[in-house]
Amino acid sequence: MESRAKAAGHAIHQQLVVFPLGLLATAVVFDVIGLLTDNGRFTTASYLMIAAGVLSGLLAAVFGLIDFTGIPKETRAKRIGLLHGAGNTVMIVLFAISWWLRGNAEENVPGTMAFVLALLAAVIAMGTGWLGGELVGRLRVGIDDDANLDAPAKFTTHISLKKQ
Repeated sequence: MESRAKAAGHAIHQQLVVFPLGLLATAVVFDVIGLLTDNGRFTTASYLMIAAGVLSGLLAAVFGLIDFTGIPKETRAKRIGLLHGAGNTVMIVLFAISWWLRGNAEENVPGTMAFVLALLAAVIAMGTGWLGGELVGRLRVGIDDDANLDAPAKFTTHISLKKQ
């Protein structure tokens, strides 16, 4: 099934998800650097990145929901889409709580709970990112009207580099 919301011929959701994923992942990295070096500039940058990541994640979610509503019921794609969306909702909420908890801290240094929530949210994002990749790459959701929305998962235990 092709995306219901497109810009320049491509699914808007797929174009927008790079922003929250990049911002939120980098925020966690900056937290680690800031805490290891005791440099408040990194934790302040992380605080701002989380705010931007949550807002851009909410925008991406709107277009993801539009595409999700077009997936036929009783398909593997619908089940994966539900897990993908629910997991991303949890992830965004955890990052938002982490952001809120560090709001009054000096130089926005995360406390233990704020840091743990951001780490947990980042782990969830890796899982939901994989699910999103499964939807687009394997099941062709948002790309192809002739997609096989019930294609089975294909797990491999190695990486193969094919010569072109």
